[in-house]
Amino acid sequence: MTRFAARLLYFFAGLIGRLPWSWQMRLGDAIAALWQRRDARESRVVRVNLALAYPELLAAEREQWQRAIMRTTARQAVETLRLWTRPHAENLRLLREQHGTELFDAALASGKGLIVAAPHYGNWELLNQWLAWRTPLAILYRPPESAVGEAFLNLVRADTDAQRVTQVRAEGAAVRQLWKRLSAGGVVGILPDQQPKAGDGEFAPFFGVPALTMTLLGRLAERTGATVLFAYCERIDTHTDNPGFALRIEAAPAGIADADPQRACDVLNAAVERIARRDPAQYQWTYKRYTLRPSGNGEDNPYRSG
Repeated sequence: MTRFAARLLYFFAGLIGRLPWSWQMRLGDAIAALWQRRDARESRVVRVNLALAYPELLAAEREQWQRAIMRTTARQAVETLRLWTRPHAENLRLLREQHGTELFDAALASGKGLIVAAPHYGNWELLNQWLAWRTPLAILYRPPESAVGEAFLNLVRADTDAQRVTQVRAEGAAVRQLWKRLSAGGVVGILPDQQPKAGDGEFAPFFGVPALTMTLLGRLAERTGATVLFAYCERIDTHTDNPGFALRIEAAPAGIADADPQRACDVLNAAVERIARRDPAQYQWTYKRYTLRPSGNGEDNPYRSG
């Protein structure tokens, strides 16, 4: 029954994915307008995050940013349905520019293992497809709460890359699987800006606000000697016939694999923040990044009412 429901969802996603790009953008804009009109969860979370991360903005500026973020987020959601249900080779033609691929090639050739840190910026599903085209890899992911949702996620990420992508659930056994792959010179993809469980990270500044940050990436890099690269697919245009993206791969800053987990987390968040500031509308501000607060500082969950 679970697989049937997932395939039914895939069927409807495919219908949306086959709409002309201009229709998909209009659909995304309509969804964004609905979110704002109803003050949906997405809208409320963005409002809280902007107040925390950009306190210097005037109220009118913050409202303008919020509208832009809602529009980009909704368009990307619809856009991703197309990426999930169309041939990956076709999707990769959306990459108009590629920067830093020589770093990727050198890391593969070194045989030391490679950790690809992929923040929630631009379209990370397109990045996943590019990575799978270039090399077999393991992707660490947090499974949806719904069994149908997880089955759907596994289905849409299959395509012709099914034998090249190993999806590793972010659970206890994950560290051992990732360690083994990196020690053998393999490639691992990690979303570095997901909030870990309490006790699995360190609080480090993110846009000036303490955010619980994963120590896993730094530990893996420090103990295996693997190279760390940041990668993202940044939207560079939105023509009505189709959007265009630039693949960007960058060396991680010094300290990302520091033996001191606090130092490594500080460096990690600073790197993600720098990328997010390139174009705030392309960052996933609908994510509740600051729910867990440092103990003893008197702060409450800022999303409590949302």
